[in-house]
Amino acid sequence: MTMLIVVSLMSLLAFGACHVNQLNKAGTGSCLKAGLCCPGRDSTCVVQNAPLNSIIEDLSDKPCYCDHACLKVGDCCYDFKEACEVVDCEVSVWGPWSACSSDCGSGTMVRERNILRAPRNGGSPCPEQMQTRGCYGNQCEVKSIAKARREMALLLPGKFSHARAINDSADIRKNLRLKYPKNPAKEGSKEYCVMFEITKVRKACEGITNDNVSSLLVKGAHLCISCEDAAMRGHLGYRCNGHGVDNKPTRWTYVANPRCHGRWTRLEVLDRCKSGKPDFIFV
Repeated sequence: MTMLIVVSLMSLLAFGACHVNQLNKAGTGSCLKAGLCCPGRDSTCVVQNAPLNSIIEDLSDKPCYCDHACLKVGDCCYDFKEACEVVDCEVSVWGPWSACSSDCGSGTMVRERNILRAPRNGGSPCPEQMQTRGCYGNQCEVKSIAKARREMALLLPGKFSHARAINDSADIRKNLRLKYPKNPAKEGSKEYCVMFEITKVRKACEGITNDNVSSLLVKGAHLCISCEDAAMRGHLGYRCNGHGVDNKPTRWTYVANPRCHGRWTRLEVLDRCKSGKPDFIFV
């Protein structure tokens, strides 16, 4: 007897909950049942549960709308999207970030996502399909090496090294300014020498008799080239133009006779030439 009472009570409760849900759902209004689906904003496209101008005591008696403006206002009937076949936009997950647009220094990275389903009949619009963020390329060393390989070294005989100091002023203020420049990068730089092995020489070099150039600029010769303070370039990080790359061929030209030029390979960088004086200097 007790079992029967419990089962009957549970059945009544389930029926009561189902009945309440149906009442609530019916009370919210149905666009399908009303046969309403209106484009744009239309205040007459409404499902009125309570009589017009009556006092609404239950929230379920509030009117609901079946026009597309209700999506923005938020007062649509519960089945509006189904009744008007409203389809919201659907997008994929974000793809991976692209590589940095800059090999050296500040750049940007990009990622994208695709539209899987376009919106229809006033559905939610698609969110952004592309995002960007900042990045910093760290391949500066590789880029600087590639740039250095394209440089042309301009040469003059080593005897011209002392000529650069002939016109230096005796004014102590100028000497101090030259000795203690304001640029910290220049202050940290110092003169150096580079050893090269010549791999290619133009025939025009054979006819040069001055300064014993023709005997120095020959294939297979090892030369010491001095990079002096006057030849250093600030935009190159206070080094000489054309000072080469280790074990990579680069180009050189003899300034006094531009037809005399060729290629060489950098062997090593030294504080000073082993012979005590340079064969040539960078211009």
